[in-house]
Amino acid sequence: MDDKATIKSTRDRWGIVYVPMAGVRKKHRRWHQIKEYLEIKKVQYDYIQSEDYGAVERLTRMYVENGYKTIVIVGGDMAVNDALNGIMSSSVENLDDISFGIIANGIGNDFADFWGLGVEDYKRAIDCIIKGTRRKIDVGYCSYMDGNVALKRYFLMAVNIGLGAEAIKISDECKRYWGKRNPTYIVSLLRLFMRRKQYKMHLKVNDEILNDRLMTVCVGNSRGYGLTPSAVPYNGWLDVSVVYRPELKQMIQGLWMLLRGHILNHKQVKPYRTKRVTIYDTEGASICVDGRTLDYKCPLEISLMPEFLNFIVPD
Repeated sequence: MDDKATIKSTRDRWGIVYVPMAGVRKKHRRWHQIKEYLEIKKVQYDYIQSEDYGAVERLTRMYVENGYKTIVIVGGDMAVNDALNGIMSSSVENLDDISFGIIANGIGNDFADFWGLGVEDYKRAIDCIIKGTRRKIDVGYCSYMDGNVALKRYFLMAVNIGLGAEAIKISDECKRYWGKRNPTYIVSLLRLFMRRKQYKMHLKVNDEILNDRLMTVCVGNSRGYGLTPSAVPYNGWLDVSVVYRPELKQMIQGLWMLLRGHILNHKQVKPYRTKRVTIYDTEGASICVDGRTLDYKCPLEISLMPEFLNFIVPD
């Protein structure tokens, strides 16, 4: 089969990357459920399983460069981020024909939750992808240095700096290996929040220069794990929450407000809406992009590409 025939045969097939939940004994059972429903719906697809998060980006890029027009990731937040970066880093210059769909899996998928698609909603997610209702969404990006190499990492949810990034790292590691109800997970997060560590950060938001000791900064294209609850990935803006160090009582109150979606009302939180954030210094604070930790050197530029990617959305 020549190259043109191969591309034609892949246009109407889904390219699926399945990332099973780590630490689960019956990790294939989830895929068997999804596969059974795909067969009932007579969906044409090709499927690759990847247990290595580093391979998801490469596999997704391979699908795009081989002519697949519907890319579906079955996984959690970091798998979605890797798939996004696979699409964005492909050699295909025009991505207007590419559509991106998500079937939530694993310990959670906040971006799928934003659209009302929980982990147990795999049948509804598949039905949505079959129907193919598409919406152009904004894609955020973070430009930074890794040594002497200039790199760019794309995101759909948020860039977290400081305590927020540390919490995401602890949450992912503990839930991945021991489950989110394990006491280690709870104790680790509580110890982190009780420390209320601050970092000397220097950044620019709009025309305002911030040079202060901050606990965490979240730059959100969507809800940002609750720290940017008003952010939506289709208005061409980034929401920024700058969190100063609260007193212990305020910290407990802040955690409750975070869970309730009211964190912007906290006295130690300063919100912004912007097109670009420049980070000059973080005092070595951890940075996570949709949960993926960066090995970086300042400065960093965080911005977005408005209405850039076709995302398959529920009705």
